[in-house]
Amino acid sequence: MYSKELIRGTLKPIILKLLAEHGKMYGYEICQKVKELTDHEILIKEGSLYPALYKLKAEGLVEVEAIEVDHRVRQYYSLANKGKSIAVEEIKEFSLFLGTMGKLFKVNPAS
Repeated sequence: MYSKELIRGTLKPIILKLLAEHGKMYGYEICQKVKELTDHEILIKEGSLYPALYKLKAEGLVEVEAIEVDHRVRQYYSLANKGKSIAVEEIKEFSLFLGTMGKLFKVNPAS
């Protein structure tokens, strides 16, 4: 598992990418999807996730919809129109950043 600081610095592109790919998701679902996609290497705690989601909402990138499921209300998050265009930019920038970091640390991408 990676440090909180490293994960916290990557939350925005992670959230935007997942919402761009999967549409509406609730918080716990986002945490579980990250865990699944990274073979349990990245574990996002809800205490880190929700402040990031609230910040994305405040920036107008994410919309929230309350939906009742099994007699419980879940907050579903999805990209706002502004968030859709920002997601494309963030994902591209983060991919380029990872490539640059690979050069710095002399990491060869898997073929």
